[in-house]
Amino acid sequence: MVDVCCVTTRLSNRFARRSATTAITPRHHIVVALKMEKPKKKQVLLFYCLEAEDLARKIAAHSDHVQLQSINWRSFDDGFPNLFINNAQDIRGQHVSFLASFSSPAVIFEQLSVIFALPRLFVASFTLVLPFFPTGSFERMEEEGDVATAFTMARILSNIPISRGGPTSVVVYDIHALQERFYFGDNVMPCFETGISLLKQRLRQLPDADNIVIAFPDDGAWKRFHKQLDHFPMVVCAKVREGDKRIVRVKEGNPSGCHVVIVDDLVQSGGTLIECQKVLTVQGATKVSAYVTHAVFPKNAWEKFVHKNGENTNEAFSYFWITDSCSATVKSIKNKAPFEVLSLAGSIADALQI
Repeated sequence: MVDVCCVTTRLSNRFARRSATTAITPRHHIVVALKMEKPKKKQVLLFYCLEAEDLARKIAAHSDHVQLQSINWRSFDDGFPNLFINNAQDIRGQHVSFLASFSSPAVIFEQLSVIFALPRLFVASFTLVLPFFPTGSFERMEEEGDVATAFTMARILSNIPISRGGPTSVVVYDIHALQERFYFGDNVMPCFETGISLLKQRLRQLPDADNIVIAFPDDGAWKRFHKQLDHFPMVVCAKVREGDKRIVRVKEGNPSGCHVVIVDDLVQSGGTLIECQKVLTVQGATKVSAYVTHAVFPKNAWEKFVHKNGENTNEAFSYFWITDSCSATVKSIKNKAPFEVLSLAGSIADALQI
């Protein structure tokens, strides 16, 4: 007679072992595939100041998701702004941005008036694009009485009204001093971008792309950019005092036999770049070029870099790359060697989607 209990136990154990085996067999696993959809790009209405119109049009041409809007930039007889935002009713619930250019104190007030007005028109979100933060080189207080205008400007921009979507995004390129990002208050969200990616793309197109050395005019420029360019050999320069003069010397690195590209965030008179070029040439650089994100060049200082009679001599820069963050300079140097403009349009269009 068969022991029913024993048979039942053996069957139960066999079933348990089979179930356990089945449970760990990959072909029996249930896999849930989550399809991650890319977020849809938002439509952005882009207002702009008159000086930045060319850049605004390039941004719109670069992206189907950017639509240009207009403002009537008028003045009263006494010179104060008489401004009008066209189609103000139609921008309600829309993602709105403003492309600013604070090229001089004279144009800042009228633009601030628009910047403070736009978020209050019931827009879904507001983004201020200020490619060049112009007061950035005036951030230090070295003695009592100095006024840090960079801090003042950051405080003003930090008080832009909050839109329906939350704090304003402020997009700035290659701010002069890294600590300035902490000048902005919590009412805005600073977004710091860089033009270095445009430079790297251009360098890859050069016939001597495998013989490039990056030079920095001082330690500040090295701190700001070296991590983005760390796959290039580097030279670091420094200013040293000799009597009453400050002379540029090569602090570290070897430029001999190479095409050296001096990289900095901005240029004003250009004196330091010229001194660096002379030193690098003496130490064996075959060619010297320069890149700056912001070509300020007050009083037409760019003229000292233009090739004479269209010739490129050993004393001249082979290339001088700038971006279009300073619109007035871009118009002045058009078709003048060695200048070449690397447009921020594509980068700004991408930033508007953040």
